[in-house]
Amino acid sequence: MKEFDVYVQNKPGELAKVCEALGEHGVNIKAIASERTNERPMIKILTDDEVTTKSALARTGIAYDLRDVVSVKMVDRPGELGKIARKLARSMVNVNSIYIIGKEGSMTDIAFTVDDVKKAESALK
Repeated sequence: MKEFDVYVQNKPGELAKVCEALGEHGVNIKAIASERTNERPMIKILTDDEVTTKSALARTGIAYDLRDVVSVKMVDRPGELGKIARKLARSMVNVNSIYIIGKEGSMTDIAFTVDDVKKAESALK
């Protein structure tokens, strides 16, 4: 899975433009977040189809960067995310972004972008 860091203008309709472009190409958004730094808004998106997402954004002329994602299933109870975050910290892995990408029963799927994917995967095994 990849995180798409989608760069948009700071004006109404930009979120709609991105989401409509993906929807028109049958791309399902698994997680979405946004941030605004230096007056340049960014929408962070995880989808179910990396190839089609790239194509949809390119056809619409929307700029983006890609980041690798590390995911983990954890028990849905207090303190579990803290344990996972501590494992990453002990391995000197910096977390850049985090998402809840789903819940099923007593389990929650979490996704991270990190500064070192291999170290993160090793820490979370």
